[in-house]
Amino acid sequence: MTTPAKPWHGVTVATALPLGADLSVDLDGYAEHCRWLVASGCDGVVPNGSLGEYQTLTPEERASVVETAVAAVGGDRVMPGVAAYGALEARRWAEQAAEAGCRVVMLLPPNAYRADDRTVVEHYREVARAGLPVVAYNNPFDTRVDLTPRLLATLHAEGLIVGVKEFSGDVRRVYEIAELAPGLDVLAGADDVLLELVTAGAVGWVAGFPNALPESTVALYRAAAAGDTATALPLYRALHPLLRWDSRPVFVQAIKLSMDLAGRNGGPCRPPRLGLGPEQEAAVRAATEKALAEGLR
Repeated sequence: MTTPAKPWHGVTVATALPLGADLSVDLDGYAEHCRWLVASGCDGVVPNGSLGEYQTLTPEERASVVETAVAAVGGDRVMPGVAAYGALEARRWAEQAAEAGCRVVMLLPPNAYRADDRTVVEHYREVARAGLPVVAYNNPFDTRVDLTPRLLATLHAEGLIVGVKEFSGDVRRVYEIAELAPGLDVLAGADDVLLELVTAGAVGWVAGFPNALPESTVALYRAAAAGDTATALPLYRALHPLLRWDSRPVFVQAIKLSMDLAGRNGGPCRPPRLGLGPEQEAAVRAATEKALAEGLR
């Protein structure tokens, strides 16, 4: 499989991080997981995103996760998350990514408080000084900052971002982004609006559920990108009971449980994340087992 010319295009997987019984990071297991995802058809990996529980890692662990991913699949397939409370710290993580051999990073807006537009722009200016292309990550639910189409256009016009992982859930935004910021790449950021966003022009997917079912989710993306609705829509309907968990606060636990059921090492999460409640676990288990019984992998 060839690498996309732009490493943020295609299916890049926000990787779950395997932890041992003592909650230590299993770097060997993580390397194997990255290799398996690429071998299963995914274009790249996104370490140190929310799904990778980056907020709970020590600086040494966080750096090792990036270095492990690069050693496993090559820097041209790795787009690390470099989010931090401070812009200077986020810039240092972008510099670490560059030193490790990565060609792009993904960056949330300031998330220590509800920043205004002026602060957001300066935040992206600071991280852009590291010299790598930056994909913005719009997650207004967790950050309380909304990267609106107009604000994205400002960032793009200044050359601070090359794309945006769009997680607002509002599929109408793709059209306004295209009008206000021609040339800014939109990436689907929520699994359960993938088909709508790709149909509207998204050129990539920062995905969660390929961690458990890479072959079927990649097939869904490829069909959607090719305009093959006859293939994409039945797959989307079959996968959607799982995909919608990617947009819920317990998405890490849900995806790790699906991985366990699919024969991968999902395992536990670090505090403060607890295990799924009984009803949640039953729902994720039933949806995963149904997908596996239907031959989705």
